[in-house]
Amino acid sequence: MSFDRSLKIAPSILSADFANFGMECAAIEAQGADWVHVDVMDGHFVPNITFGPATCAAIRPHIQGVMDVHLMIAPVDPYIDAFAQAGADVITAHVEAGPHIHRTLQAIRAAGAKAGVALNPGTPASAVEYLLDMVDLVCVMTVNPGFGGQKFIHSQVEKVRQLRAMIGDRPIHIEIDGGVDPTTAPLVAAAGADVLVAGSAVFRGGSVTNPAPYGENIRAIRGACAG
Repeated sequence: MSFDRSLKIAPSILSADFANFGMECAAIEAQGADWVHVDVMDGHFVPNITFGPATCAAIRPHIQGVMDVHLMIAPVDPYIDAFAQAGADVITAHVEAGPHIHRTLQAIRAAGAKAGVALNPGTPASAVEYLLDMVDLVCVMTVNPGFGGQKFIHSQVEKVRQLRAMIGDRPIHIEIDGGVDPTTAPLVAAAGADVLVAGSAVFRGGSVTNPAPYGENIRAIRGACAG
């Protein structure tokens, strides 16, 4: 997994057809997705339960590119190896999920994955200032984590700008998760984000038997940022 700052669209399978995950992953990649984003929720750190390592292992053969696994769970550390073994290319943990995020990031890299750190909307950019030499990605939550389809929180655009300045020339992605659509995507892209997670905005109107709308939705988001 090489680093570049080109804009990447990472559809979240939280909005996919749960009965057809493998086909959905193949469909979004065929329609132009750069990464596949997997939102893991435990019903404890966030008020929802989604997928575990077994699901990641099951869909991994259907994903040609990057599998981006976002752990909205607490505790995190006991599960890192299982998600790495399931094929995660990137594993992102929340700075709020435990007292020892430094150790968590070390464990992610030791397991062979790229290390991401996520910030809830109420957590300042400064919370990751002393972690930047240990991370490959910073995920800015632009909704409160737990559910798809929420409205974008505009105050987070300034957080993205602050992170972009803090990161400087380090090879670190800034990822946006929550409320991304053709209206909000240009705001965060202009502020310095380069990975955009989109769920309902990508999957709306399509299906595994009619995947063309996925491509139209992906191109609309990408085109809005280019324009």
